[in-house]
Amino acid sequence: MIVVAGEALIDLVPRGTGALAALQPALGGGPYNTAVALGRLGSPAAFCSRVSYDAFGEALLDRLRETGVDVSSVQRGTEPTTLAVATVGADGSAAYSFYVDGTADRLFTPPSALPPGTRAVSFGTCSLVLEPGASAYEELMRAAAAQGVFTALDPNIRAGLIPDADAYRARFKSWLPSVSLLKLSEEDARWLGGTPQEWLAAGPAAVVITRGGDGLTAFTADGEYSVPGERVEVVDTIGAGDTVNAALLHGLAARDALSVRALATLGPDGWTGLLGFAARAAAVTCSRAGAEPPYAHELEG
Repeated sequence: MIVVAGEALIDLVPRGTGALAALQPALGGGPYNTAVALGRLGSPAAFCSRVSYDAFGEALLDRLRETGVDVSSVQRGTEPTTLAVATVGADGSAAYSFYVDGTADRLFTPPSALPPGTRAVSFGTCSLVLEPGASAYEELMRAAAAQGVFTALDPNIRAGLIPDADAYRARFKSWLPSVSLLKLSEEDARWLGGTPQEWLAAGPAAVVITRGGDGLTAFTADGEYSVPGERVEVVDTIGAGDTVNAALLHGLAARDALSVRALATLGPDGWTGLLGFAARAAAVTCSRAGAEPPYAHELEG
């Protein structure tokens, strides 16, 4: 079981150009997309969050169930669902503004235990910024790491939600001793201001940096491994990084490498195969509108 902990929200995606273009609701949130992608790839997955009882919340849970994701660890509340208004650039890149005050996912509390059979827990995005939920997710991360559970972190920086950048950067560094695999984009890396080598020295066994259409690079104590991006006609990049998260975790599980010790033994062939799989998965997501990660059969061969 791979557990994904974090927010589920509604992306409002423009269907046209201009400030007043019609907005299409789409199911989203970085951790939510990661859980859906894991389910579509065939990994046993569970989602750990707090979701509203409103119509958006019901739709979010319905997709998880349809994808085979375990929702027994999802808390419920009468608070509204978080909304993220997307702006899609000419190159397909997406930027967001958020409506988060008093929403359900901010009121998450740490569960008493992880689901039975949990091998890994994935964290990231808004859920590690917005209090009081951020402290609850942080507590869960530290507890999982202390129990020897493999932990993955994708900070997925949303600068508009971070009131004190220096405080967040310090908090990010404090998480690293509890992180097994750190994945982030080039943009995130620049915003955080560190280097893969610095982050490796602080705790993670591997750091994976995504470079958009230029591919992915993994940094480990034994060296660097890179693969190019898969060429595709980009519709938008919504959910691409989340798909990479899921593909990495799915691939590691398939290699029985969801442990720090196993991660250190992947070697060049293991890493290039894993990164290539993640690049192919992300390319499929970029080829269609919204966060629509691939199913396993779409990546065969």
